[in-house]
Amino acid sequence: MKTILKTFVISLCMISFLSCNANEKKETEQLALTETSTHLPNKQFIKVALLLDTSNSMDGLIDQAKAQLWDIVSELSYAKCGDEKPNLEIALYEYGNDNLNSDEGYIRQVLTFSNDLDEISKQLFSLTTNGGNEYCGHVIQTSLNQLKWGSNQDDLKLIFIAGNEPFTQGKISYQDAAKQAHKNDISVNTIFCGDYNQGISTYWKDGADLAHGDYMAINHNHETTYVATPYDDKILNLNQKLNKTYVAYGSIGNKKMELQEEQDTNAMGYSQANAVSRTVSKSSHLYMNSTWDLVDAEKEKGFKYDALKKEELPAELKDKSVSEIKAYVAKKRQDREVIQNEIQQLNEKRRQFIKSQQKENSNGLENAMIKAIKTQAKEKKYTW
Repeated sequence: MKTILKTFVISLCMISFLSCNANEKKETEQLALTETSTHLPNKQFIKVALLLDTSNSMDGLIDQAKAQLWDIVSELSYAKCGDEKPNLEIALYEYGNDNLNSDEGYIRQVLTFSNDLDEISKQLFSLTTNGGNEYCGHVIQTSLNQLKWGSNQDDLKLIFIAGNEPFTQGKISYQDAAKQAHKNDISVNTIFCGDYNQGISTYWKDGADLAHGDYMAINHNHETTYVATPYDDKILNLNQKLNKTYVAYGSIGNKKMELQEEQDTNAMGYSQANAVSRTVSKSSHLYMNSTWDLVDAEKEKGFKYDALKKEELPAELKDKSVSEIKAYVAKKRQDREVIQNEIQQLNEKRRQFIKSQQKENSNGLENAMIKAIKTQAKEKKYTW
């Protein structure tokens, strides 16, 4: 999955960078007066809306999305704007499925913009296909109107739409939708599942050109291939240790830990290498779970241990004092950082091994998306 990111001005990026440094300095001075450390979130976002055709012929596309999600996330974790690492949010739509509401154009918002990578994985694995009508202009316009894209000019705002029927179908003009996207600094990248020239003749390229995105054609029935490496088993063993550093709290804590394990299992269901890619993503700054994990939560501005209720805590912490809870979480945080660093170091060796063993597959969803993202990211002075 590779490709897409455009337009930007150096002065804006520099202003954002200097402003971020000033805010961080101010925040550091304030932190000295508080008991727990907090942090300001990075200001930049990579926002990706993924619009997937789930009609009968698209089983291969959905499989590629499931199999390659973690490689895409892992690659995006290396992105930087200035000295900042941008956050990632992904939204998911399905269209062209007879099971969907015809009055709404056979379109369903599966997930609004989210940084919950486990939830994104869960929703991808929930998708099924069924024949229908594919209205590209309608689903693009729906995603533009429903999602909170924001107004930060440093953000990379990308729509990826994949399918194999003519781009012109439906009552809503793809041209109007594409122009609306471009006006709002959102690139529309089109991925035709089939022959490159057929995609051009059915206006998939025109849809991308109007919104200053990239046009790509992929073999959606191509099975994802993996290269086994000498580092895979070590990384997977570290994943088990990593999971033990999570301290679930609140009403959703236990369910979220179960979801984490479930998505580990889903990734392994495709291949060991896919599970390794997921583990690498979990070791990056993009895998944040502050809504249910105390280790991540305590980093958030405004978090207070004193505000935690006994019933919100896991069994091992219910009878502990605040100072004991802090010490417990601090140890888990330290363990996690050590494990994540070790995973990242092993992954660098893994990446080099894969590069030496396999030529890049240029005809799959992952490579198409990453290529487009990096191309458009350069326009906004993002680097890898």
